[in-house]
Amino acid sequence: MRRLPAWFVYPWLLALLLFLAFARREKLDAPAPPPPLPAGASSELASTSPIDPAALVRVRPKPATNRGVAFSVGDAGVWLTAREVVADCAKPAVMVGDLDGLPATALGAAQGEVAAFGTIKGAPALPLAQAAPTPGSLAYVAGYPHGRPGEMALRLVDTRVLPAHARSAAPRTVLAWAPVGRTEGLRGSMAGLFGAPVIDGEGRVVAVALGEAPRRGLIYSTTPQALAAALASARIARPTLATGTVVTPDDYGLAGDELRRSLRIAPVGCGRS
Repeated sequence: MRRLPAWFVYPWLLALLLFLAFARREKLDAPAPPPPLPAGASSELASTSPIDPAALVRVRPKPATNRGVAFSVGDAGVWLTAREVVADCAKPAVMVGDLDGLPATALGAAQGEVAAFGTIKGAPALPLAQAAPTPGSLAYVAGYPHGRPGEMALRLVDTRVLPAHARSAAPRTVLAWAPVGRTEGLRGSMAGLFGAPVIDGEGRVVAVALGEAPRRGLIYSTTPQALAAALASARIARPTLATGTVVTPDDYGLAGDELRRSLRIAPVGCGRS
């Protein structure tokens, strides 16, 4: 029997391998979020007890409204976010409306890539994971990409060391995640997700979202060790809850929406000087 020449076989074999690789690629997209609640009923934080209007600050419409998000680690008003979210902002605020926010005060010195601050009012704290995620672990991140509600599903690739940059005098150790799903209609960069909690399937925070490497198709976050160091530096007790609400690839969009509506995660703005 006559054998086919290699030049004929190899291109077809390569095409078959590429087809199988793309066919196996994860695509865990979430449905589009529901419409926002009417003004005055947008969050548990605002509705469970009145906020003195005098305590609120107005926020610059641009570019501060898309800085990123913070998440609650203390019911009385203790929050964490990425340091970049509040960098160069003299009056950061946790937003409770389109233009109104609660003034935030730094708690201790910023520790590495994480910043902690407090407000006069809080939201239920998110639980923190006790153990570090392993490569291949699935997690989720929710926030306001491009100023609109949205979330992404992530798969942990590995731990990496990034070189020093303008705001860091030393190399940074980060977790590298591959996006495997996102909110329907969400396109482009993850601007507006910086500072968001990276949450595992048990609803526990494992890291803080820091940034992205578009050419590599990766999203970077802190390590659990960096998160713990930030809490210790700010003298913040770990939330007492061991687990949160279970999150799955089928309902992470709903989970993200619940976190936004209850203001357990909230946009960070910059108040007017």
